[in-house]
Amino acid sequence: MPVLNDVTHVRAAVTSLLRQDYEGPFEVTLALGPSIDGTTELVEEMAAVDPRIRIVANEIGSTPAGLNTAIRASQYPVVIRVDAHSVLPSDYARIAVETLERTGADNVGGVMDAQGEQPFQKAVARAYGTKIGLGGTPLHVGGPEGAAETVYLGCFRMDGIVRVGLFDEGIKRGQDWELNRRLREAGGVVWFTPRLRVVYRPRPSLARLARQMVSTGLWRGELARRYPASNGIRYFAPPVMVLGVSVGILAGVAGLVQLVTGVTPWLLLGFLIPAAYLLLVAMATVLVTRPDGFRAGVWFLVVLPCIHFCWGIGFLLGYLKLTTNITAHTGRQP
Repeated sequence: MPVLNDVTHVRAAVTSLLRQDYEGPFEVTLALGPSIDGTTELVEEMAAVDPRIRIVANEIGSTPAGLNTAIRASQYPVVIRVDAHSVLPSDYARIAVETLERTGADNVGGVMDAQGEQPFQKAVARAYGTKIGLGGTPLHVGGPEGAAETVYLGCFRMDGIVRVGLFDEGIKRGQDWELNRRLREAGGVVWFTPRLRVVYRPRPSLARLARQMVSTGLWRGELARRYPASNGIRYFAPPVMVLGVSVGILAGVAGLVQLVTGVTPWLLLGFLIPAAYLLLVAMATVLVTRPDGFRAGVWFLVVLPCIHFCWGIGFLLGYLKLTTNITAHTGRQP
């Protein structure tokens, strides 16, 4: 587990690991980055109480560097990748290892079950699990068991990931997808099972969500440019939407100029594009947020455009190589 400024979530995450009902020996290796919010003290306190917790220094602080550092420090032939925002059910390790042995796969993973505790987080979680949000893919909503392009987190064979070179430390986000791509290219199998369902806590504020989405979009665009044959059409929907709405607004403004200058204002039709988008957001809010309450529904009206535009703008910047230092975009809290 890579850990950096995660004082709010890390205790629950680590506790869920220590409560696994897996009967074999295991250890919890935390790659601790240079935190400034009390995470270091909390993690050291937990490690002093339970000898199964090991701490290794992640001086770089990035997720892939932390993962590789923790993997190299591990002693067992199976590695389970964990996120500090995740809470694993007690049977997770047992089911993961059983599935790994049954299928012969190199990596086994399941569903990122986003759940919010506050109205804002509930709105984000709902957006994660809908097609209009983050695609509603099996990774987010579940589906039939079988070979997959990628999975959430992952239970790996140590020899398999060592053979393909571990995580690419130059890729700050999307490194799971990229590693799974290399595993599949090497003849390995990435296996999805809905039996593995992990609770994930979304970012707790709009600013942190926006930073996360921009970073995710940037790296998705970078990966789409690097590996064009490995990308589905769904990755291009948000940037196309951003371009369409932007063009529509510009055309509508030009139409206002036409109106003022006495020219037939046919460009005002451009406003139909952002109007249609706003109507789509409103309809989606009414249809999908009913179980979450009124406040979560109001937040959804803000969260959905935030995800679309931040992710889409980030994708365009990454795909077109318009960012000066993409490696600085990790999506993590500074």
